[in-house]
Amino acid sequence: MSTFHSGFAALIGRPNVGKSTLMNRLIGQKIAITSDKPQTTRNRIQTVYTDEKAQVIFLDTPGIHKAKNKLGEYMVSVAERTLAEVDVILWLVEPTAYIGAGEQHILTRLRAVKTPVILVINKVDTVRREEILRFIDVYRKELNFSDIVPVSALQGTNTDELLAVIRKYLPEGPRYYDEDTVTDQPMRQIAAELIREKALKCLNEEIPHGIAVLIDSMKERENGMYDIQATLVCERESHKGIIIGKQGGMLKKIGSAARFEIEALMGCRVNLKLWVKVRREWRDNELYLKNYGYQDEK
Repeated sequence: MSTFHSGFAALIGRPNVGKSTLMNRLIGQKIAITSDKPQTTRNRIQTVYTDEKAQVIFLDTPGIHKAKNKLGEYMVSVAERTLAEVDVILWLVEPTAYIGAGEQHILTRLRAVKTPVILVINKVDTVRREEILRFIDVYRKELNFSDIVPVSALQGTNTDELLAVIRKYLPEGPRYYDEDTVTDQPMRQIAAELIREKALKCLNEEIPHGIAVLIDSMKERENGMYDIQATLVCERESHKGIIIGKQGGMLKKIGSAARFEIEALMGCRVNLKLWVKVRREWRDNELYLKNYGYQDEK
């Protein structure tokens, strides 16, 4: 009888390189929110992939970047601490031969850990095939990677091969979770993140970084429908006006897009009500950060 393997795999990389898209693709379900704006993931999100041979617990970390405020410092600290806690690291990079300052910063961190590192070159659907070999050569000179796997998280190219490679680095072990478990995230947290994702997609560049979403209440009715009340927290009065929009149009747009995805995930009807409030400079306020769920566990 073949042995079962289980363990933890961290996804790291600069903001906006496709970590959440890849994780959602690997587990076959949307758990982590995605957007084209950097620093979308703020907390470490844990998801689970199980097949007959192995169970992989994926940790999708916030992008490693130069922090500009206390929220940024928290995000970087979470990402960097994860490196020492896992069985294998997946480092996602863009398909390019240029290794910029952000990647050099991550390389410095990776050289200091003993954990096996798989280089994952994402977005290969955007470049010619022969170019990928050149990119591999450039990165191979920087670090002795355990494996290098080119993928397209968006299209699912080579993701089965990546799962097979990950399995090689997992120790023998038990199933930590039931085989139908895909995340340990509470439903409230997933709902809050989905609302924030829709705000990121609907609003312009400046405002989204200054938004937090709090679930005020989440109650099930006798007929199985859920009533969810949530507050979008922003940093300025002018932002509040933009989030609400003309005659409440923008808030309605965010709410209906979020409700659709929450219903799909929960498998039931949802009555979603959104409010907006201002908390000035909350990203630099330790009390607000703690209250909004961004608390370091050091």
